[in-house]
Formats: sequence, structure tokens, C-alpha cells
Amino acid sequence: MTDSILSKAATMEIPINSNGDTRTAEDDSLEQDLQQVMVSGPNLNETSIVSGGYGGAAEGIIPTSSIKAPSMHHSNSNPMMSEEATRGVAVEKFDSVKKWSINTYKCTKQMFSERFGRGTRTVDMELEAQIDVLRETKLKYECILRLARDLTNHFYNMVQTQQALGDTFADLSQKSPELQDEFGYNAETQRLLCKNGETLLGAINFFVSSINTLVNKTMEDTLMTIKMYENARLEFDAYRTDLEELSAGPRDAAAMIRIEMAQQQYQIQKDKYERLRSDVTIKLKFLDENKVKVMHKQLLLFHNAISAYFAGNQQQLEQTLRQFNVKLKPPGSDKPSWLEEQ
Repeated sequence: MTDSILSKAATMEIPINSNGDTRTAEDDSLEQDLQQVMVSGPNLNETSIVSGGYGGAAEGIIPTSSIKAPSMHHSNSNPMMSEEATRGVAVEKFDSVKKWSINTYKCTKQMFSERFGRGTRTVDMELEAQIDVLRETKLKYECILRLARDLTNHFYNMVQTQQALGDTFADLSQKSPELQDEFGYNAETQRLLCKNGETLLGAINFFVSSINTLVNKTMEDTLMTIKMYENARLEFDAYRTDLEELSAGPRDAAAMIRIEMAQQQYQIQKDKYERLRSDVTIKLKFLDENKVKVMHKQLLLFHNAISAYFAGNQQQLEQTLRQFNVKLKPPGSDKPSWLEEQ
């Protein structure tokens, strides 16, 4: 019915009479039909949009019912929700930066006060002495580690030189019949020294690896906890000093509120400081026990391996490495020389 009315209105000619009145009987009929359409016509969601003008093709019709109202509500509400979420994140970041700035200011002030002798600091004499011993011990063990690595590099070069020398002697033994025995003795000797040197290198490498783990992992982990403890000590003293200054000032209502807040922060920093102090004490104790255990084993290995090598006792050298679970070459992989059979 709507299509017929619209088609009719689109093709209708409107005559004008001599009095300028354009209304006709057809106009009255059209007005009545339009009123009927407005009253009894379909809902907005059930109508169609014609893209090709009045009477267009069916392919150009887009049902308005496909445009859902909830999607319109989402498009309007999402920016508001996104804006509120962004604002909340911004406020949270601002509070975090504010707290960090206040804490940094207090700690920096406390640090300069201690450095220039105007402030007081909390000191645990026994714990501080243990920390100083650990730092000194770490420096000495780092020196041992550096020298042991140097020894490994030099000894490795010596073993390589002995191997090259032994190969040269063996070659000359084949090419010099008049000196075959003499070159042969020296070739076998250098090969034996080279083999024992490789065994000793295994022991030294194991020693270096264990010392490296002790120094750069175990001790370093304890020192990281000590660093956290020292930072907590500085924060604790900074908030303690702030509380003392506020407590020494006036006691009006605003000051009492600040004192109460300072008391809360002081208690938080005190708990953190005491917890980390306990952690450092425990780690120092276990580190000392572990250090004694590890060094007892490694120093014994180093001594026995070096002594056996320079004594020329190959069996004792190999037994030492087996004792400390250092991997060796499979037995019989190299044929023993005539010197080993003597």
C-alpha cells in the first residue's frame, strides 16, 4: 500500500487553478491515505530504506531491523567506560609516583644527614661485622678464582706444547734410524706427561667451576639480600627521623593526623627492616656452612691432584679424580706406554 502511494505521489502532476488553490480531490485522498499509513503502518524497525529512489530495485533495500539498537548504546557507552578506566590508571600511576617521590626525598635527606654527621643511623654491630667479613672473603676468593684460571690457561698451553713435542719426536724416530731409540723414549715420555696433564686439567677445571659457583652465585645471592637490607635500614631511619621531628613539633589537630600517618609508615618500615635483617642473618649462617663444606672438598682435591701429578703417580692422580667424582676417560681408551708398564 505504501509503495502505491509513494509511486502515485512521485508521478502526479499538480494543477494550479485560477484562485491559486492547489488542493484537489486527489490531494484529499492522498492526505487520508498518508494519515492511515502513519496510524496503521509498520514500525520503524520493520520498514525498508530504498537506495535507488522511489520504486528502486529490491537489491537496494536495506532492512532497518538489521541495525540493532544495543550496538548504538555500546558505541555511546564504550568511550565513557574507556575514559573512566584511563582516568583510574592515571590516578593510580600518579599516586605511585607521588609515594616514590616522597620516599626518595626522605631517603636522600637521611643519606646526606648521615654522610655529613648530622643524622643518626641504626647499627647492628654483630651483623655489620659479619657483612664486612663476607665482603673481604669474597674479594680473596675472587683472587683465588682469577689465579686458578690463569693456571688453567698456562697449563693447557704447556700440555698442548708437550703433545706437539711428542709428535715431533715420534716422527723423527721413524726418520732417523741412528737415533730411533732416543727419539722414541722422549716421544713416549711427552705423551705420558700430556696424558697426565689432561687428567690434572680435569681436576683444575672442576676446582675453578666450584669456586666460581661459590663466589658468583652463592655469595652474590647473599650480597643481594644484604643490599636490600641496607636499603630497608636507610628507609627505616628516614621514617624514624621524620616521626621524631613531627613528635617534637606542635600537637594541634593537623599535626596529630600527620604524626599518626608517620607512625603507620614507621611501623611498616620497621617490620620490613627486621624481616630483612633476619633473612641476612640466616643466609650468612648457611653461607658460612656451605663455604666450609665446599672449600674443604675442593682444596683437598686440588692438593691431591697437584701432588700426584708432579710426583709422577698416575694411578694416584686418577684415583683422586674418581674420589671427587670428576669424569675421566674410559679405561683402556689409550694403550699404556712402556714407561707406565715399568
